[in-house]
This record gives sequence, structure tokens and C-alpha cells, in this order.
Amino acid sequence: MTFTANWSYPTAIRFGAGRIAELAEACAQAGITRPLLVTDRGLAGLPITAQALDVLEDAGLGRALFAEVDPNPNDKNLAAGIEAYCAGDHDGVIAFGGGSGLDLGKMVAFMAGQTRPVWDFEDIGDWWTRADANAIAPIVAVPTTAGTGSEVGRASVLTDSATHEKKIIFHPRVLPTVVICDPELTVGMPPAITAGTGLDAFAHCVEAFSSPHYHPMSQGIALEGMKLVIDNLPRAFADGTDIEARAQMMSAAAMGATAFQKGLGAIHALSHPVGAIFGTHHGTTNAVCMPAVLDLNAPAIRDRFDHAAGYLGIDGGFDGFRAFVQAFNDRLGIPRRLSEMGVTTEQMDALVASALRDPSCGGNPVELTEQNLRALFEKVI
Repeated sequence: MTFTANWSYPTAIRFGAGRIAELAEACAQAGITRPLLVTDRGLAGLPITAQALDVLEDAGLGRALFAEVDPNPNDKNLAAGIEAYCAGDHDGVIAFGGGSGLDLGKMVAFMAGQTRPVWDFEDIGDWWTRADANAIAPIVAVPTTAGTGSEVGRASVLTDSATHEKKIIFHPRVLPTVVICDPELTVGMPPAITAGTGLDAFAHCVEAFSSPHYHPMSQGIALEGMKLVIDNLPRAFADGTDIEARAQMMSAAAMGATAFQKGLGAIHALSHPVGAIFGTHHGTTNAVCMPAVLDLNAPAIRDRFDHAAGYLGIDGGFDGFRAFVQAFNDRLGIPRRLSEMGVTTEQMDALVASALRDPSCGGNPVELTEQNLRALFEKVI
């Protein structure tokens, strides 16, 4: 099997080892001549970022970089990014990195030409139609982790620094024009980040597969995405240089984000406020929350996992899958409780209220209430 391909679903994806060399060509395909590369502080000084900037410079596209991006990006990061974009007279963004760099980069491209505040475009009803679509700059996305799948998403998660609440900002044209998925860029990820980001992809697939909404394409993608994670994440965790496992995980990440068009659920409703208030790693938080959410949703999802478990290589139907998830977490060094990550119950009321407002609630197969969300938080913290 070859791990090089050209895909056009959901967007144009240049997939394969070494394809970061095509970054300048991707910019040309997107119509970008003066790109701003947006990434996070941790990546700014690493060789993979220098390599990307070298490709741009060699092609006469400059090496403009903005890296003032927090692990959970917020509106202050966005304002600084827009200022850098406008000051440099840029005409497009290269969103480079994990979820934080990708999400913030997409928002810079989205907001640089808008006149309304970013919160006017929260993913509520048809609020996205308030945006001037013609003012959205083109985006090339380059993931350097295999987790969020934001490179194929039409939204970004942004923290309101005043309320410490994560909000989803949506517009169809936030979908990058071109994506470069080069698994060689993920080789340097340490095992803990490999596990956390990989389990983020797994959570996306699990929640999409569990969602009650009708979207059979996403249902199939979610199932195959789960299998890719189950088969390949332990390999990538044990040997970061396993390029085949890295490629399969990069595929699974994009599949998870494509699949969750069908919906997310309680895992993300819990993890968004936890991340906003306590600054925890998103994927690791999702993984800690997953077993308890599976227990809550069991009555509604048991039958579909009874059918799927065999394909995933798991005996015992839903119960076997539930047991597998906890053992998988343990094998990958994931804490059993959020308290081990510094989360406390002191702000329980704020956590519950924020979770109840999270749009992910709408995709959960069991209706979420103040009571069952509080019970979930008590179980996972």
C-alpha cells in the first residue's frame, strides 16, 4: 500500500511524506503571494517550522511568521495576529501546527477583513451569514500533529478571555483551500503528545459514530477512523519514527474532523469548559472523559457498538468496547481523573453552566441536563 495520494474530500489535500516541499505550490494554488505563517510559540523555533519558512523564502514568498498563540487560543491572540497580518500587507494565511496554530491561523484569515467582532460569528443558527464572505483571506493548512483535524474543518475554537469560555466560530469559507498532510512533520512529537492528540482524533470518531443525526457518509468515516487509531496509535506511541503509523494517524485525524459534521457530544461539552478554565490539553481531557460519557450514553448507543466492535477487533460488543477504551487510555499513560491534570471542583457551577451552553450538547445521543452534566463532572474530576 502506498501512503501518497491526492484527495479532494472535504478539500484539496496533498498527502504524503516530504510534501511540505510543495508549500509554495500550495500557496499558488490558493492564490496567495504574500503569506503569513501562523503557528504556536512552541513550534516557532523548531526545525520543521524553519523548513517551511525556507521553502517559502526560496520561492520568493518571504518568511513572515506570527507565533503569539497560546495552547488554548483566545481573542487577544487573534487581535495580535490580525495586527501582524495587516501590518505586513499579507494576502493569505498558512495555518501551521496543532489545533491551536491551525485554529488561530484560520481565524486571522477570517477576521482580518471583517468589521464586526468575532463573537458575532459564533456557531449559533445562521450567525455565520453576518460575515463578509468576500473579505475572507485564502488559507493553506499544514498540520504538525495527528489529532484535531482542524485542517479540514469549517470552524475554529476560540477562548473568550473575559469569560474564560470556549466558543466555536463557524463559516464555510474557513475551510482551507489546500491542505498539506506530511506525516514526517509529526515524527518529533513526544509520546505524551502523540497519545493526547491521537485520542482527540479517536474521540471525534467515537462521538460522530454515536451521534443520532443522519449522515451515513460521516458514520462510515467515523468507523474507519476508529479502526485506524486502534491499529496505529500504539505503534506511533511506541516508536515515533514509524512513518506508516504516523501517516495512518494523520489520516485518522482528518477523518475524525470530517466525520464530526454529524455531531459531537458530551465528551466535548465537558472538555471545552475544562480547557478554557484550567488550560488542560484538549485531547487528553477528551480521553479522560470518554469512559464516563460512554456509560451515560450506553442505552442509546449499545446496539450500534455491538455491531461495530467486531470490525474494530474488539470482543464483547458495547461492553467490550467500553472496557477497551479504559485499557487503551491506561496503555497510553492517560490519567484516570482530571484532578491529576490540576482540575478541581471549586468552579463546578461554572463548568456545568458552560457545558450546558456548549453546542456539542446537540449531538449527544442522550439529552444533556444540568443534573447529568454535573454527575459526569463529579465522576471525571
